[in-house]
Amino acid sequence: MGGKPAFMTAQIVPVLPQTLALAAEILREGGLVAMPTETVYGLACDASNPQAVARLYEAKGRPHFNPLIAHVAAMDMAKQEAMLSEEAETVARQFWPGPLTLVLPRAATGTVCDLARAGLDTIGIRYPRHPAAQGLIAAFGQPVVAPSANRSGHVSPTRAQHVMEDLGDRIDLIIDGGPCATGIESTIVSFAGETPTLLRTGGIETSALNAAIGGHLALHTDDSIVAPGQLKSHYAPDATLRLNADAPEEGEAWLGFGPDSHTGLNLSPTGDLAEAATKLFAMLRALDARFDRIAVARIPNEGLGEAINDRLARAAYRD
Repeated sequence: MGGKPAFMTAQIVPVLPQTLALAAEILREGGLVAMPTETVYGLACDASNPQAVARLYEAKGRPHFNPLIAHVAAMDMAKQEAMLSEEAETVARQFWPGPLTLVLPRAATGTVCDLARAGLDTIGIRYPRHPAAQGLIAAFGQPVVAPSANRSGHVSPTRAQHVMEDLGDRIDLIIDGGPCATGIESTIVSFAGETPTLLRTGGIETSALNAAIGGHLALHTDDSIVAPGQLKSHYAPDATLRLNADAPEEGEAWLGFGPDSHTGLNLSPTGDLAEAATKLFAMLRALDARFDRIAVARIPNEGLGEAINDRLARAAYRD
């Protein structure tokens, strides 16, 4: 399976019992399968198989120091891989299944390989809400790692066709579950230290998470890479982005938000941040295919706007 010729293109298949069974068999053979989640499409492989993980890194062009998230289909599966404190389990039961990743101390019974964890003694765990992701993991019977199914650092995929455009000749199968409902990656919180720490904003609003934790959520402040999505340049289109713009300049495409009169695309004409999150990556991809420069309207830095602005800042970053 790992030696698939480059000229072969992955097949896009619908979510059916037989396609999930086929996908599970591909995973057992060390292959790569793109699966839908509620956040973005993930590129799944057997989390315990270092050869499969190495192929996944190669397909994405992903730095090996960037750890992967293990995806599970049950709380018991999570507890096999990680040690959940009482507080961590309380938060997990409130937000799982859903767009929340917990970074936890690795359990002695864990099966996720060192390469997937980037050599760390901690592991990121997520229990996705999408029924296709749950069905695939359940059919496979153990955790998969599933970073976004795109070239590393490029705009994340929220539709099966996005995966085909980026990775169609590098992977084995694409499961089409339709557009992703949330549209931005999971929120990541570490319970590996004394204080719960927000490592990445995402599909769970920070305020809701902080309330569940009791108001003592800390922020990750150093430059160490302990979770996905912490690279300064990430989610990046080829086009140059100008953020917090009031209007497009000559030659710029326009990515708007809220009521405006400029010609271009609009994340949400009504100013709905949830709608904007679901459209962000798809609209960036559409504009990137046609323009070298993109002006982006101001996005309120509240609720899901925090995660949107985080993705935009990383997409705009240039060394």
